[in-house]
Amino acid sequence: MELLAVIVSLESLKGEKHDVTVYSDSKYVVDAVEKKWVWNWQKKGFIKKKNVDLWKRFLRIYPAHNVKFQWVKGHANIPENERCDKLAVDAAMQENLPPDVGYENIEKELF
Repeated sequence: MELLAVIVSLESLKGEKHDVTVYSDSKYVVDAVEKKWVWNWQKKGFIKKKNVDLWKRFLRIYPAHNVKFQWVKGHANIPENERCDKLAVDAAMQENLPPDVGYENIEKELF
């Protein structure tokens, strides 16, 4: 969810390069970018990595903006973070969610 939120947010920006700071409680997402792990994963063909479809989508939009990441502690009474968490949980609980086609296609390839 956290990675998809970053992607959709960056994709929604209109116009030229924007300076963007992404605040996230996901060490996975923040560290993957800030520690440059994702580019190593890409060079190695994302072997044994999860969310390959999302990381590829992220790598397409990332260069369009000047993006930096800032990790924030989750469930630490940070109002904005608590609100985002609630929105994500509420969205995940909706009935009749569309299928995650990217994930399902990768699962088919693996099995």
